[in-house]
Amino acid sequence: MWIRKGERDRIMGVDSPIPTQVVSNEEFIPRPQTQKQKQVESLIMEWGERNAKRIGMSRRGYMASSMGLATAFLASNCVYGQDAFEVGEDEQFEPRETETVKANGQKGKFFVIDVQAHYSNGIALSFRNSETARNMGFNLKDDVESYSFRTFTKEMFLDSETAMVVISGVPGKEEQRGPDGRVLVDAERTPRGAILPSWLMAKSRNELNTMAGSQRALCQGNLAPNHYWNTATNSIDKAATLEQMERELNVYKINSWKWYCHTDPARTGNGFQLDDDNAQWFIEESRKRGMKLLSVHKGYSYQSRTLGHLANPKDIEKAALRNPDFNFVVYHSALKHGASDGENWKEMNEYNPETGDFLWHKVLMDIKRKNPQINNVYPEVGSFFNTLAIQDPVMAMHGMGLNIKTYGADHVVWGTDCLWWGSPQWGIDALKRFQISDELCEKHGYAKITDEDRAKIFGLNAAKLYGIDVKAARNALPADALSRVKEAYLDRGGLRDNDYHGWVQHA
Repeated sequence: MWIRKGERDRIMGVDSPIPTQVVSNEEFIPRPQTQKQKQVESLIMEWGERNAKRIGMSRRGYMASSMGLATAFLASNCVYGQDAFEVGEDEQFEPRETETVKANGQKGKFFVIDVQAHYSNGIALSFRNSETARNMGFNLKDDVESYSFRTFTKEMFLDSETAMVVISGVPGKEEQRGPDGRVLVDAERTPRGAILPSWLMAKSRNELNTMAGSQRALCQGNLAPNHYWNTATNSIDKAATLEQMERELNVYKINSWKWYCHTDPARTGNGFQLDDDNAQWFIEESRKRGMKLLSVHKGYSYQSRTLGHLANPKDIEKAALRNPDFNFVVYHSALKHGASDGENWKEMNEYNPETGDFLWHKVLMDIKRKNPQINNVYPEVGSFFNTLAIQDPVMAMHGMGLNIKTYGADHVVWGTDCLWWGSPQWGIDALKRFQISDELCEKHGYAKITDEDRAKIFGLNAAKLYGIDVKAARNALPADALSRVKEAYLDRGGLRDNDYHGWVQHA
């Protein structure tokens, strides 16, 4: 059965600083925990309990600290026989400097912008109630609070080094007018509820920035070429699309578009591709209005059995070549999750250990190999790096090594797909410590990941894309700025709670 990872861990008595199996954001069937993942989990708990007693801490406090994280990374290295994470034995007993908040509101030495961060609009995710979910045999428990705005604020800002977030969209259109012709406003535009509509993303961005008294959040717009449709002509409703485009750009003041080619908000029976005529018309209209940043979901599409093939990144090639003044951020680095949820997941994803390639990441890499002049495509690593690091550190080495070798460290963008993975801090620490082995560097021509590379990936690349002044002062979000934030934070003792909100299989 499916169960939230955090709930599963509480049942099992597990309190791990890193996820001990891959979690699903409901875009793919979660795989069962592997034997190696079980071994990592067992070592983390055994060593964590021992270490906490040794230095006189509670297990919970220890597991929420950098010492607990170090213990978890040591356990992973031990089980997988790889030094994927650079971590010393002494770090199990010595807190790191990153746990000290610096004067400018940042923690640690890297400026971190998370370009893929989600929460839900006070509702449980609609996927679990959909016909697709029923047909797949899922019966998922609603858990509104896990994905709420206050949990989002706590996990992203109070419990991680993240300096800025891009509140990232999910599929869904807004209704423009009521029966009387009146232009609808805010929640009226999504009367049946929506996970994260454009109007709410903009409102949340403004609330976070006001709360901090500095720029801490950006937001995306959900409008896409197949949101408004003329059923009589079976073609895009250009007037309605332009009306919404003007609204999102001028009223919501979005910072990027977010597209899901394999979804069908207008119920046309089809999705779209970045290189088709409707998408190009949209791009040209957006260009006229000054918005030239497009973030597109690629990979992870198993929940869309009829349109899932449209999440293949092959359409990036023509769109990028045709529109060199646009930047295309490719979410998930186009990682394709296989339909199988068994032990043969590597075969289902056509993983080739000799080349390091796998579906559909290879397609994305081949685009750049074939067109070295392309300079406007940016692989994003949310639910890519974190998934591979937990599932198979060697595949993570290949994935990050190929991204950097093929597109350059100045074109890889940090994102985490949180809240599904809980607080992003474990992922931030994982990348700070992550390294590609000498063997793979020699065999495949990968370069060791440097702190200069990490600085670009964590935030400098996104800052360039979004026009962010990295040197601007950013105030820390005070825990009592909103009563709901303070309540959520203090209820849990002000500690990172190692709670993972995505879904896993549980026997």
